Amino acid sequence: MSYKQSVAFLIFSAFLSGLVFGLGLIVAQMTNPAKVLGFLDVAGAWDPSLAFVMMGALITLAVLQFFIKGSCKHNSGKVVQHRSIHSKIDYKLIIGSSIFGIGWGLSGLCPGPALVGVTSGLTGILVFVIAMFAGFIGFNLIHQQDKL
Repeated sequence: MSYKQSVAFLIFSAFLSGLVFGLGLIVAQMTNPAKVLGFLDVAGAWDPSLAFVMMGALITLAVLQFFIKGSCKHNSGKVVQHRSIHSKIDYKLIIGSSIFGIGWGLSGLCPGPALVGVTSGLTGILVFVIAMFAGFIGFNLIHQQDKL
């Protein structure tokens, strides 16, 4: 396979993966903030249906991990695992995950479903995505000196 074919295959597989992911979010109704908020409302009118979506995702991950680990062996026969260089729990992780959780709980949206939901044309989702990208830009501006 040539370099151009390899790049084309990579782009096509990324597109296909994104398409399947987006369709899965739509079918599971994870782009519907009311459905997500119903799942998060464990003290009220709890809707456990998204738990089944999560279980399906975990089963799919487990099966794929089994096959991926089998295909990632080097000549020595050892499986190579790549770990993040940032494996410690620090204040940035705690604050960031808290902000994410609060935003998810208030809006019923997280980044993936929000991007898919932009196609619905709902103003609230569009405002969420604009605010999300403003947050990305703001974070990069604040932490620009960390990258130098």
